[in-house]
Amino acid sequence: MRKGYIQVYTGNSKGKTTAALGLALRAAGAGLKVFISQFIKKRKCSEHKALERFKDLITVKQYGTGFLKSGKPTMSEIAAAKKGFEEIKKAIYSQKYDMVILDEINIAVHNNLIPVEELLDLLEKKPPGIELILTGRYADEKVIDRADLVTEMKEIKHYYKKGVKARKGIEH
Repeated sequence: MRKGYIQVYTGNSKGKTTAALGLALRAAGAGLKVFISQFIKKRKCSEHKALERFKDLITVKQYGTGFLKSGKPTMSEIAAAKKGFEEIKKAIYSQKYDMVILDEINIAVHNNLIPVEELLDLLEKKPPGIELILTGRYADEKVIDRADLVTEMKEIKHYYKKGVKARKGIEH
């Protein structure tokens, strides 16, 4: 059996979800089954259209109400995150998937949508052959300590600060 690791992509720059989606594409190219869960996000972007072409190998589910507007999450935001987290656990424990991506899970934990203890418990109970990918800013130090690979995306320069809006096919 192939050993699965825990990878974290965090930091204040762009590229975290893109890195995870690149891993999903690579896994599908090798015939592996991938489950992508997206917390916070609810908007369909260009990558969803591309991933639809691999629907026999890649499943995408969104568990968000949109980007969080205030510091305190609403009951509907918490409920959406909890529903998603329960579905993710089922997907992981079913062992139907070789890779499970928890996109923006770090934000969900940071904003108290999911308790960090629940995420750590999931990491500890993960079946050995499943690769887990966690993305989002503000990765909890306990999650970083538990992970096998951690990459921090650090913004050096970003054209957004010069007024460049999100572009189709590049940022969305």
